[in-house]
Amino acid sequence: MKNIFSGKYFRFFIASVIYLLIVIWIGNYWLLIGLIILFDIYVSEKVNWTFWKKRNGKNSALIEWLDALIFAVVAVTLINIFLFQNYRIPSGSMEKSLLIGDFLAVSKIAYGPRMPNTPIAFPFTQHTMPITKGKSWSDIIHWPYKRLAGTGKVKNNEPVVFNFPAGDTVVIEDQVSSYYEIVRRAARDLKDSDYQSSQALKSDTYYMMLARKEIRDRFHIIYRPVDRRDNYVKRCIGIPGDTILIRGGVIFVNGNQLPENNTQQTDYLVRTNGTAINPRAFERFAISLADQQKLTGGYRLPLTKENYVKIAEFPNVTDVKPEFAIAGESDPSIFPYSETLKWNLDNLGPVWIPSKGTTVKIDTSSLCFYERIIDVYENNAIRTEGDKIFINNIPSDSYTFKMDYYWMMGDNRHRSADSRYWGFVPEDHIVGKPKFIWLSLDKEAGGLKKIRFGRLFMRIK
Repeated sequence: MKNIFSGKYFRFFIASVIYLLIVIWIGNYWLLIGLIILFDIYVSEKVNWTFWKKRNGKNSALIEWLDALIFAVVAVTLINIFLFQNYRIPSGSMEKSLLIGDFLAVSKIAYGPRMPNTPIAFPFTQHTMPITKGKSWSDIIHWPYKRLAGTGKVKNNEPVVFNFPAGDTVVIEDQVSSYYEIVRRAARDLKDSDYQSSQALKSDTYYMMLARKEIRDRFHIIYRPVDRRDNYVKRCIGIPGDTILIRGGVIFVNGNQLPENNTQQTDYLVRTNGTAINPRAFERFAISLADQQKLTGGYRLPLTKENYVKIAEFPNVTDVKPEFAIAGESDPSIFPYSETLKWNLDNLGPVWIPSKGTTVKIDTSSLCFYERIIDVYENNAIRTEGDKIFINNIPSDSYTFKMDYYWMMGDNRHRSADSRYWGFVPEDHIVGKPKFIWLSLDKEAGGLKKIRFGRLFMRIK
């Protein structure tokens, strides 16, 4: 009886309970075999599982460092999965809320820790090895989507970190652009080529098929599972069940105008009397060199409402006006890529955001909104024959969603690749909630000025 309550049995009991909870979460009960390993580690001690160091006797300093490093990697990996993870802002899509060079502490417990789809991977890499540039994960084990309960749910108007939904298929030679947009551009070029040469035009499906073959023949294409897709951070504009409408750059959610954030930016055309704006003014407004687009007679600049008012008062500025796309002009790169809708960056909708368990009627005109959800995100085989839709070879005129979806947009409205371009974000792509900025580096500055001290440990709103 005394042995049962001795130190090693107690440690084995605690480790076994934690391990059992993880196995239940994963749902693969073959992993219960691991209890035998745990028993040997804590009780019987027949096998030296830490083979890199001696079980008895003194180890060299190198081995001690190696042991400490292995422990640190395991500990940080568990922290990254269940508690917090660091992310760096690589682009200006959220300026001025978040800046290029901001390092974010992202809470995993805010929306619930997500089980890794690919648990076997090189530590602290998203998808690419640092030197070889090969993929950093293994497909030997692939777990389904599961998430523990979090402290809250995704809410309207809060920033969210998520995996890029259109990042499942990637062109290695052009990872900045979405594979699907590359294919759509190629299809439009093929169609334009036939039109210019007076060839008989064929169906859009034909040009898309031809474009996919051309892209796959010319470039290296790879597939990435959900947890290995690029991390994006945007603001959640719409939650499941919401309806989004954008008119003249103004966003309406369920018929109510969305209030602008103080840090939200829009592209403005700034006209001058022929003289240049003092570069120090751009520094005061925190407009980077990359964002200063010089035009004949002026500039195109991303500005907040506050900066717009200030720059309009400059003595050499003659006119400042927002640059919105004209309603009715169709942009083929805007979701759901239908020319008949005539949507663009600043004028689209209404778009209803799917919610789990909701059933919608589908036909060939509405399928463009939900086809990727049904096919890719929820793993169904879908095809159309004339005006009939087949889901898993069954004729269908309705569909019930298995997951919740979200509509994400960047605060830098005209310089953000977001849901306006690639549609809905599935719940299994949600990573976490950014809480605060723990470090911020300005790549255009030098020395100590490189560190934005005013942004250190700033809460993210």
